[in-house]
Amino acid sequence: MTTRVVTTHLDTKLARQLDSLAVRLDRPRGWVVMEAVASYLADEEQRHQATLEALAEIDAGEILPQAEIEAWAASLPTPKSAKITSRKR
Repeated sequence: MTTRVVTTHLDTKLARQLDSLAVRLDRPRGWVVMEAVASYLADEEQRHQATLEALAEIDAGEILPQAEIEAWAASLPTPKSAKITSRKR
């Protein structure tokens, strides 16, 4: 695997958290950063794909009218109100 150096500035609190995590995991900071970036990029790619799929559905006319959505929402059961009792001290 070839690598490339990427530099960034972190706020001091975030840098301390990174250092703590690296110590806790017994891994170098660079490894933690690489894992974090890889995870973020994978999540972002999933969000992007979901957005593209949703836009394709809209383009294909696969949408529900607002009134139908509102009727469905109104048909949902409402949660029972929690009984609030006051405590005397």
